[in-house]
Amino acid sequence: MIFIKNLIRKPSLSSFKSISESLTIKNFDNYYTTTTTSLNLNSNILFNNCDNKMSIENKEKIRAGLEDLMKRRFFITQSFSIYGGQAGLYDYGPPGCAVKANLINFWRQHFVLNEDMSEVDCVSVTPEQVLKASGHVAKFADFMVKDEVTKAFYRADHILEAHIQTLLKDTSKMNKEQIEELNFVLAKAGDYNQEQLKEALTKYNVKAPETGNALTEPYPFNLMFQTQIGPSGLSTGYLRPETAQGIFTNFGKLYEYNGKKLPFAAAQIGNAFRNEIAPRAGLLRVREFTMAEIEHFVNPNNKTHPKFQEIKDIQANLLSSDSQDKTSEIEVCTFGEAVQKKLIDNETLAYFMARTQQFLHTVGIKPAGLRFRQHQKNEMAHYAQDCWDAEILSSYGWVECVGHADRSCYDLKVHATESKSNLSAYEEFKEPQFVDIAKVVVNPGAISKKHRAAVSPIKKYLTELKDDLTKALEIQEAITKDGSYNLVLDGNTYDITADMVTISKAQEKKNGHTFFPHVIEPSFGLGRIIYSILEQNYYTRENDEQRGVLSLPAIIAPVKASILPLTSSDRIAPFVQTISKALKEANISTKVDDTGNAIGRKYARTDEIGIPFGVTIDFQTIEDNTVTLRERDTTKQVRIPISELPSTLRKLCDLTVSWSDILKTFPIYDSQSE
Repeated sequence: MIFIKNLIRKPSLSSFKSISESLTIKNFDNYYTTTTTSLNLNSNILFNNCDNKMSIENKEKIRAGLEDLMKRRFFITQSFSIYGGQAGLYDYGPPGCAVKANLINFWRQHFVLNEDMSEVDCVSVTPEQVLKASGHVAKFADFMVKDEVTKAFYRADHILEAHIQTLLKDTSKMNKEQIEELNFVLAKAGDYNQEQLKEALTKYNVKAPETGNALTEPYPFNLMFQTQIGPSGLSTGYLRPETAQGIFTNFGKLYEYNGKKLPFAAAQIGNAFRNEIAPRAGLLRVREFTMAEIEHFVNPNNKTHPKFQEIKDIQANLLSSDSQDKTSEIEVCTFGEAVQKKLIDNETLAYFMARTQQFLHTVGIKPAGLRFRQHQKNEMAHYAQDCWDAEILSSYGWVECVGHADRSCYDLKVHATESKSNLSAYEEFKEPQFVDIAKVVVNPGAISKKHRAAVSPIKKYLTELKDDLTKALEIQEAITKDGSYNLVLDGNTYDITADMVTISKAQEKKNGHTFFPHVIEPSFGLGRIIYSILEQNYYTRENDEQRGVLSLPAIIAPVKASILPLTSSDRIAPFVQTISKALKEANISTKVDDTGNAIGRKYARTDEIGIPFGVTIDFQTIEDNTVTLRERDTTKQVRIPISELPSTLRKLCDLTVSWSDILKTFPIYDSQSE
């Protein structure tokens, strides 16, 4: 294994043929490495500085160049801009929409099809009781502060981060310990609880940035958009903050659909909504965004994965929880090694992390710009067993783009309890087994004396503890130690005493057992991934900073090929329609540029929106039915018969051949038009 020194984390602010026919899981990363040109890796300032020491000027240069391109070529635009726009809301234009659609298509290919997942499409409007059960109503919040004079709102951790960054710009009067302390606060601010934020804001005398006024103490703000379902106003709902809950509430139907066998996975792609306090950084923090989520249900006693051997030797950049508090070093090791030493909790979690890495590499994220950061104890939900975020390097720092969590059985259990529905699974033993159970003896008469109106629900709850030995013994221990146990049912608390119930451990012969499956959840924020791809693949031509290029992989490029007639000659025009029709029939998107611009200018215009291949029709085409085929990143061209053009481009777009293969197959064409 290898260790890489890493700065303390900055808080994180079409249609394809089956690629598996030609690319196995094992060689995805190798294919990516060998087909990415050195130009792509070396021309983006960000990756000449992937040790995180990139200058502010370089960060701003990348960001400004890309944002200008995205607006000018209508990749994205602020929603309702003619009315002044609305922070945190963005529309995708034609090229941005095409990139997003292609990314989703490949995500389906890579995960849903290749992993035999069941895809669902659930509604966005969610009744309040569902999100109460999941914990979102009570806990889905960020901490906010307010300017005491102007009443302007700020997200507490963001305003603290900005203040610390300002302090770090001039460290001439600070000692080493003070600098380290500020860097530590900068790294941890996003994970601080309410009290920690209050202490830090007070200690560093943080004021409102625009006015210098005092700020209120931080307080929670629920991020969900509330609405009313129906005209009565009596049924409260929310726009979903994630897509996962629809999968959990449909678990019973999915379990039956999959033959009542585990493991199985369900997937969903759709929009989620979060009423961000202070949206910023473009697509990285918005109020409406597209998610792609997977819920992989497993037996809690068996979290191995049948295809783990296929990914165990793939290397990854891992920033463990322990490392974040100590050396902040990234450990480079294989997924197999990480599972073996319990750095990653189990095979299934590691398998999906590896598949995510393969996906991100294939769609254009550079290996040097991707790491997995483990959640620390103060970040992780009490029920989670292990969590790793895939973070992508951008000019904003390391940005969380994909979460991977072992959520245990929390979601199914709370929804089963609140809805009184069966969301469990059943496993039949190969041989009958004696299993530990709780022997529960209930005394309804004693319960009735103290809780007359609630005898039935209390008796039902206690009786059903038979198959939950851990909880049953916890209750018995509390009764023995404290004299009673406070049982909460439907918001009411009942004290359970020794005369009401007796619990002991026993054994029972069973042919199988019922249990709540655990779930491994990879959750993708597609907007963040798209922005990261665009930024990591944006560069300018050497010695010509006005020629921006988006070096997008063909598999997600908005248009696969441009058709470029050399002149507007009537003799060339018929070939434009013939070639365009042939490529579309091969399911290859095209863009014709028949303007009077010089061919070099046409190349530049297609390069900057990421079109990977250019087909030039010239006067030789009239003579021998050949055209030139140009590759965007190397700018090299070959002469190819029109009859072979559709199949060749189809293979290039499907990643079944590389451009280096094409250079060996067809004669090189030496163009002077660049």
